[in-house]
Amino acid sequence: MTGGNLITLAPLLLFMGLMLAVGFEVCYRERAGLAKNFLEQYFIGNRELGGFVLAMTTVATYSSVSSFVGGPGMAWKVGFGWLYMAIVQVTAIFLVLGIFGKRVALLSRRFKAVTVVDILRERFQSDFLAGAAAFVIVLFFCGTMTAQFVGGAKLFETVTGYGYTTGLTLFALVVVAYTAIGGFRAVALTDTGCALMMMAGIVLLLYHILEAGGGYAAIMTHLAAEHPAMFEPLSAGDMPPGLYFTQWLLVGICTIALPQSVVRGISYRDTKSLHRAMMIGTIVIGLMTIGVNLTGILARGVLTEDLSAYGGVDYIIPRAITATMPPLLAGIAIVGPLAASISTISSLLLVASSAILKDVYLHYKTKRGEAVPGRRLRFLSMGATAVIGGVVFAIALAPPSVIWIINMFAFGGLETAFFWTLLLGLFWRRANTLGAALATVGGTAAYCLTQGLGFKIMGLHQITIGIAASLLFFLAGVYWGKPTDAKVLKIFFPEKGE
Repeated sequence: MTGGNLITLAPLLLFMGLMLAVGFEVCYRERAGLAKNFLEQYFIGNRELGGFVLAMTTVATYSSVSSFVGGPGMAWKVGFGWLYMAIVQVTAIFLVLGIFGKRVALLSRRFKAVTVVDILRERFQSDFLAGAAAFVIVLFFCGTMTAQFVGGAKLFETVTGYGYTTGLTLFALVVVAYTAIGGFRAVALTDTGCALMMMAGIVLLLYHILEAGGGYAAIMTHLAAEHPAMFEPLSAGDMPPGLYFTQWLLVGICTIALPQSVVRGISYRDTKSLHRAMMIGTIVIGLMTIGVNLTGILARGVLTEDLSAYGGVDYIIPRAITATMPPLLAGIAIVGPLAASISTISSLLLVASSAILKDVYLHYKTKRGEAVPGRRLRFLSMGATAVIGGVVFAIALAPPSVIWIINMFAFGGLETAFFWTLLLGLFWRRANTLGAALATVGGTAAYCLTQGLGFKIMGLHQITIGIAASLLFFLAGVYWGKPTDAKVLKIFFPEKGE
């Protein structure tokens, strides 16, 4: 590695070294548990997460590099309208744990579910639906992980001075290694460290931007004089009401059904831990959402040239870091958004690996009456994680341009596939197999087709079409399909009887 700033790089290398150490330490401490009960230990941490770690891993999984790079870059361009749109994310952690957390935990313990697909298979008694859900997870997770790799590597290149490929390779090796070696507990613990570094990075950058701009009042005065539209909720047309509505759906309400977040409900220790996680997670995500987007807005008072001078919205935060901070502090600050990238990738890698290994391969073997030895299962799990990581790395070598668009597309696909299937499946007795299958497959197809064609209704994002189509397909399936077996209903709705 030549041509970069080693002082800026050093804090990142130290942080990544610590994450690798956590992965090896977890693997060493849990080697006995992995031998006895590999699936629960490796994929859900044996259901032992406490409140603080649960909150931090959920926050870190939900937050991504687009939250720290693309999002505040758009805030720099648009103004407070972007902040008003993004603020809906404050509810995400509270809702996902509050709506699905306890329900998923109780059900998963009842029939020893390890994944979200396990719960869907048990509820709807359909291998087709389970296979479709696993396919959707792997497909859209690859898109999300690509966005994280690209965003992290671009940030690495801009701030440290080392090449894009160097940063990409470094991230891939570290995140795949500790995820494959340590499993869920390693991911949860490293996520906690990542979340703490995210908050530290926001505070550091905000302080130096305020200092470089002459203080909050001076920056506000400059923005009011030069960019008055930034103070308008609609930002002179850049933030139309339709965009508010669709973004609130995309990054707020519908995120409660993201598999990588719902699976956290399977992993917590007790109800007290869940309630603590809901409170801590809501406070943390609120501070991070407001802090990072406000930082982007205030950076407009420091980075005063046209957007073209900086290379696009994805480069605003990297430029702000290099323009306002000395090398060592820049290296510390960069750890925050890169931690957001890494933490998201590690969580998605593990869920994607479980979708392939547990939900498809192992289920197939079990149906055939074939046992898979624990040692082989562990080897295959690590191998699946490494292969998925390698595929995403290869895709990211030819980077797409706009990170947040890629990330939002993948978000929308996952939400369309799982929102009604999980929500209605877990809380509505009449939900049936045909409805869930049609909603998952038909809704996702409608979303992808309209995205590919660029088709919109009233200018609204295609998530509205996907969610609406998914609901209509579900209701049609409920009307035409067979009712759910009474034995299944007794498991999922025992309090309602027959």
